[in-house]
Amino acid sequence: MHAARGSTEPGSKMLFAIVPAAIWLLAHLAAEASSKGDVTAGRLAHGAAELCDKGNMTANTSSHVQPGSSITLSCQLKPQQYSKQCRIAIFFNSSERNSSYSSSVSTRFLVHTYGKHMFTCKTLCEYGKKLICGIDIESGNPPDEPRNVSCIQQGTDGHPICTWDKGRLTYINTTYVVQLSNGTDVFYVSKESLDTNFGSLALSKLNFDSTYTIVVAAFNELGSAFSQPLVFMLIDIVKPHPPKFSVEFEHSSATNCTLSWYAEAQVQHCRLRYRPLTRHSWSMVENLKGEKCSLYGLEPYTTYEFQLSCKIHPKRGLWSNWSTYQNRTPEAVPTGVLDVWYQQQDGGSQQQNISLFWKALSKSEARGRILQYTVTFEALDQQNPVAETHLTTQTNYARVMPRVNYKITVTAENSRGRSPPTSIVTDLGIQDLPPPQAVSAIAMGNSSILISWKPPTSSTASINGYVVEWADTQRNARLEPHPAWEKLPASSLSTVIAEHVKDEVCYQISVFALYQDRAGQAASVKGYSSAKAPSAGPQMFTTLHANGILVSWEAIPAHQQRGCITGYHIYLQKRDSQVDPRVYAISSMTAQRSLYITDLQPGEHYVLWMTASTAAGEGPWGNSELICLESAGEWMTVVLTCSIFIFSACICSMPPARKALHSLLTILIPQWQSKAIPDPANATWAKKYTSVKAELRWPSSLFLPSTSTFEEPEPTQVEEAFVKRSTLALQDKALFSSTGSKGQDWALGSSRGHEEPRYKPLPSAADGEVREQQPPDLYRRMVEAMEHTQNVPGYIANPNPSTAPPYLPLGAGTAEDVPELECHPLSVFPTTCLAPMFPYEGNLTLDTVKINCGSLTG
Repeated sequence: MHAARGSTEPGSKMLFAIVPAAIWLLAHLAAEASSKGDVTAGRLAHGAAELCDKGNMTANTSSHVQPGSSITLSCQLKPQQYSKQCRIAIFFNSSERNSSYSSSVSTRFLVHTYGKHMFTCKTLCEYGKKLICGIDIESGNPPDEPRNVSCIQQGTDGHPICTWDKGRLTYINTTYVVQLSNGTDVFYVSKESLDTNFGSLALSKLNFDSTYTIVVAAFNELGSAFSQPLVFMLIDIVKPHPPKFSVEFEHSSATNCTLSWYAEAQVQHCRLRYRPLTRHSWSMVENLKGEKCSLYGLEPYTTYEFQLSCKIHPKRGLWSNWSTYQNRTPEAVPTGVLDVWYQQQDGGSQQQNISLFWKALSKSEARGRILQYTVTFEALDQQNPVAETHLTTQTNYARVMPRVNYKITVTAENSRGRSPPTSIVTDLGIQDLPPPQAVSAIAMGNSSILISWKPPTSSTASINGYVVEWADTQRNARLEPHPAWEKLPASSLSTVIAEHVKDEVCYQISVFALYQDRAGQAASVKGYSSAKAPSAGPQMFTTLHANGILVSWEAIPAHQQRGCITGYHIYLQKRDSQVDPRVYAISSMTAQRSLYITDLQPGEHYVLWMTASTAAGEGPWGNSELICLESAGEWMTVVLTCSIFIFSACICSMPPARKALHSLLTILIPQWQSKAIPDPANATWAKKYTSVKAELRWPSSLFLPSTSTFEEPEPTQVEEAFVKRSTLALQDKALFSSTGSKGQDWALGSSRGHEEPRYKPLPSAADGEVREQQPPDLYRRMVEAMEHTQNVPGYIANPNPSTAPPYLPLGAGTAEDVPELECHPLSVFPTTCLAPMFPYEGNLTLDTVKINCGSLTG
């Protein structure tokens, strides 16, 4: 800071004292610049020049020009640098402007932009370039007049800082000087600035008794400018520091508080503003003196923001910045009345389920944190009613109670007390309380619905209000346990609901009339704020019947309905048909979820599909079904077959019925089917055969085991060799035939319609005495003995030679000793051939008896 003692006489104008000093200041600064070498010694009187060792470079203007100026640049080589083989050229930012083979060259340049322009002079020879000299030309603006000069001092013990608006940018170095005068002394503070928009300088400490004048001067190579003088006292520019303060509530009062603060010594005037954090507007308190202030009428249990600001003089000086303090007022007894609503459901067995729900109090009504709710039930139909009290922290309460009328009271409680009670009366007999009329819901868009209605008709009770209740038709009972509602005065016949309302959602809306705290019957309607066509179709199911089909469907998911479903359309069309389908329209007002379709042609294939509609239009198809009704004949065949099968299974499961069925089948089936197979041991030829026993002299022990035991005889190893014979000696054939057998033919044979090769067993050396009587001879003797018999069963099956011996063993007893074979009844479904196996018991046994049934059917 430079200081100079002024010589102005008292009473002279300040401006005339400042301007000569500013001129002196400019001269002083120019002298300083010259002493530092800032002014080039070789500068010409009317232009800029640079003198170098190899040559000189000059311009016809100064080194600082304004845009739009035309500059003529020249370069002159010194004699010893000239060469005819080299050119001399002037360059602008490495770009050649002009050249010559002489010892000098010049060019003309028009300045268009701000900033520094660099020009150089070079010689161009075969061996390269050589720098001769250069010159810089800067383009900028002269300084504007500094404006909006102001000074401020932070705190009573700080230093003033003055600021001003520089105006447009100069783009060249510009010096700003602040001249401060108190009428006796003049002080100067300088600062160089290049391109900032605002200037700032700090001054030395001032006193409160003097009056000061400030002028800001600006100058550069293109010009200079001075601001208007600013006259002030220190009390006018001092900005006190923000005060420190605190807030206390008197005797835990929820509405009154006291503020105390501390400020700097010279501060004598303050102001206060405060507000709840939830508001934007402030409450102001002006002209506060001293260091204490009391406030009244605050809201309980509310967080407030307090701000305090001070200054030295009530009418002069600057306000301090706001100091901030936040605090919450204490709780108070709740003043709000709960908005209670209820639903009543029949629980059976003289019980009812009462569901209560209420809206939480606002912060201004709760005046504290609600700790719990008290619900009281008082029966109205008892002579000495006993009140039941229940506590809950939720905003709903449900209880199963006896089926009587109740007066229900609900209160909210915080740490300071309870709210006024809210009472409702549940009434089982509401038939005499009619509902509102002509309830309608109009979509308003933007998540709102307009509900309107008319008063109930023919009502003798007075109406003291209405309740509008709404809930999402597809709401989740767990996430939304109770509907939304709104209570309105009796004069209101319409309202716009927006709470908990979303676009493209269907709501069930009910309007109740309140008759002295009793809710009457409800009038309901469905509504929506905005709708679109459903994004999906219903899921459809079909069930075929004899004369039609039953079509049923499920509701479309809520997020795909996109509004209230107004109806369904079922389309029925013959497959591959070009005719328009048959359409069945079902209104959603009937809550119908099925449709029975008749008039279908049996055996014809139909395609069935279904859509849903809202007020915005019809949605896409759901699933489709291909159906076909069976013809009546096919259905009758299937039904009769199943009926006969089931009836037969039931009959056969009961023994008496099974016995009766057997008797019936015995009469209906041919006689031979039920006749028992005769025992060959009882035949006459077997009895006559005993007479030839002595002649045969054949050891019976070789054929039949002892009658004293029924064990299997030990097998005898027999080696046989077979040779094919041309004779039919061993061929099985009919031995007897009887006309008295009633058409029954008994055959000796292996298999029907097939002749096996005939073999004759050859005698073996191991046979011993057996060779005295060969089986064929025995066979013939037996035949001769039986030729005189009659009434013999038709055929006797000879066992296969490979599995049974070709002879009949004799028994020692008579025919009476052999019991008759048990006659087993035939099965309901007889087989083609019966092959009973006879055990080796009695006097005469056969290994196998095979009955050829071919003759029975032939």
